[in-house]
Amino acid sequence: MTAEESGRASGAPVIALDAMGGDLAPRETVLGAAEAAGPDLEVILTGRREQIETHLAEAGGSGHVHIVEAGDVIGFDEEPTRAVRSKDDSSLVRAFDEVAQGRADGIVSAGNTGATMAAAMIKLRRIKGLKRPGLCAVLPTPGGPTVFIDVGANSEVRSAHLLEFANMASIFASEVFDRDSPSVGLVSIGEESIKGNEVVQEAHKLMAESPSLNFYGNVEGRDIVRNVVDVVVTDGFTGNVCLKLMESTSALVIEQVRKVAESSFSSKVGGMLLKRGMREFKRSIDPEVYSGAYLLGVRGLVVVCHGNSSSKAIANAIRIAARAVEHATVEKIADRIGSL
Repeated sequence: MTAEESGRASGAPVIALDAMGGDLAPRETVLGAAEAAGPDLEVILTGRREQIETHLAEAGGSGHVHIVEAGDVIGFDEEPTRAVRSKDDSSLVRAFDEVAQGRADGIVSAGNTGATMAAAMIKLRRIKGLKRPGLCAVLPTPGGPTVFIDVGANSEVRSAHLLEFANMASIFASEVFDRDSPSVGLVSIGEESIKGNEVVQEAHKLMAESPSLNFYGNVEGRDIVRNVVDVVVTDGFTGNVCLKLMESTSALVIEQVRKVAESSFSSKVGGMLLKRGMREFKRSIDPEVYSGAYLLGVRGLVVVCHGNSSSKAIANAIRIAARAVEHATVEKIADRIGSL
């Protein structure tokens, strides 16, 4: 029985994983797949069979992980579109083929981000009626995750694109994180509706008038990580800068606290007393919990992971992808876009 047949027979989601994509592939990708797979989740690994089998054996094997041979790999330094079109036997393209041909429901890759985006557009194509797909990240913020879109797919946008992003991310937050009527905020330089450039002001008007959105209004940069709203919407240029700043700031804070805690005897004593609390704090802002970014707006679920993703990050990305599949997120986004 094939992976697709096995998953469909049990009703389980089937997720394709680019086993060769990423700085730590194939070991971490394979271990992540083995960790996530089970009776309720089938994983198809695309890549070099011998290497995959070696690491799968290290993980203890899994009857819910299946292998599709792919002899080639798209490197991080390759031109994305050219590589996708010329490397039919690459692990990334083979993974997308599994989705395009209906044998898998979604794909996860920690490989070349540009190539992943290009393959999504070439192999899966946009949802009918959609102007622009958006790349959506999930931020670990106090009170629960915040969905943040766009974080890099579209550096220049129009107001209508921001309206689409808001609707897609709102459905994602509702279906994947059980948010009832998720609140939506638009990034601007002030809370008032007249603040921001022309695109932001027009987008504010469109969102405020949209019956499908629970529109909160404008939010400022300081509000993004404070869980003021469930969904934060901006253009891909601003979103990408914000995301990288937040990631680096989190890492810097943790590193500086560690250094202070080890700087003297009294600090070490205090550090020991705070150890449990700091461990919880670190866990609460761990980006690997909601690993990857989710390309919304194409006809299939696509998860783009960091190149240095660990097995934990890969496993969590697969699980979230499977949850989105179980809740028919792509289909519901298509229905919403069709009604705009």
